[in-house]
Amino acid sequence: MPVAQPPSLPPPGLPCPSADLDDFLGRPTARVVEVVGRTPGPFLILGAGGKIGLHLALMLRQALVQLGRKDRVIAVSRFSTLRDQEDFTTRDIETIACDLGDAAALAKLPDAPTVFFLAGVKFGTAASLGLLRETNGEMPRRVAARYATSRIIAYSSGCVYPFVTATSGGATERTPMEAVGDYAASCIARERAFQEISSARGTPVALIRLNYSVEFRYGLLVDLAQKVQAGAPIDLTTGYVNVIWQSDAVAHSIQALDIAASPAVPVNVTGPETLQVRDVAQQFGVAFGVPVTLTGSEAETAWLNNAAYSHRIFGRPGTSVDQMIAWITEWLRGGGETWGKPTGFEKRDGRF
Repeated sequence: MPVAQPPSLPPPGLPCPSADLDDFLGRPTARVVEVVGRTPGPFLILGAGGKIGLHLALMLRQALVQLGRKDRVIAVSRFSTLRDQEDFTTRDIETIACDLGDAAALAKLPDAPTVFFLAGVKFGTAASLGLLRETNGEMPRRVAARYATSRIIAYSSGCVYPFVTATSGGATERTPMEAVGDYAASCIARERAFQEISSARGTPVALIRLNYSVEFRYGLLVDLAQKVQAGAPIDLTTGYVNVIWQSDAVAHSIQALDIAASPAVPVNVTGPETLQVRDVAQQFGVAFGVPVTLTGSEAETAWLNNAAYSHRIFGRPGTSVDQMIAWITEWLRGGGETWGKPTGFEKRDGRF
């Protein structure tokens, strides 16, 4: 008779077994379930193969299960960057392999009343401005026209704002957009594509201006933690940052379905604090038990967002910075894998 195996327990300090990280990050809040409950499906996720798409799809799927609904959740991507189709299909999420830059392929995608747009490029674009213009400017314009009769949540970036001082509290949705570099300009062009179709066709749109989403395997805090753990110096020039845990960012993005409107509604999605890089680095140093080497001094300004509006209507993010640091420390200390995709948050010239 086979010996019964003990239940799988999470490693000390982690919220779940390592094999369950994605399901944990895709767990819906009660407020997400409420919003999904009044939102028609199917749900189409365009550009789902990157860092956020799987957790968004899982949160929608798990919310639908709780509601007893069987609406389709469809992930669309080339599946050539981070996630494979199997990551989705094994979790009861449909997939369609598609290059959104192919107009004919885009036209063949299914209609859907609810669309999330996550596609875009960032790294390596300093040497490929044509790719930047096409992927972040022209392709979103075609997508917006294709789904002009849908409700659209379009992911953007805090980079659409100018640098602001740390004492300002961060740029708000009322702060005029201003491009610092070509990547930021392309993010503004992406927003314009959805703003224009929203105004012309009455398409309800919410623009998610996300500022440094973080999870166990990537994000600004992972970048800092790995440097501290390796004994590498921490440059303080970009000395102030915002972060938000990935689950909270995804939850707020889904809740934005309630505020999508025409004209398009911008909404900052990030944490409530302006963090000082030197303090975060020192906290990781204590957690790892290693000295921290700091270089340079803080510039007066940085890319900082004020998310008071989203916190007022969606609720404050549920995951504290201390909890993020503890989880990331435990993950890296245990040899956990990372995506190997640094954020480049230190850059101040807008070239990525």
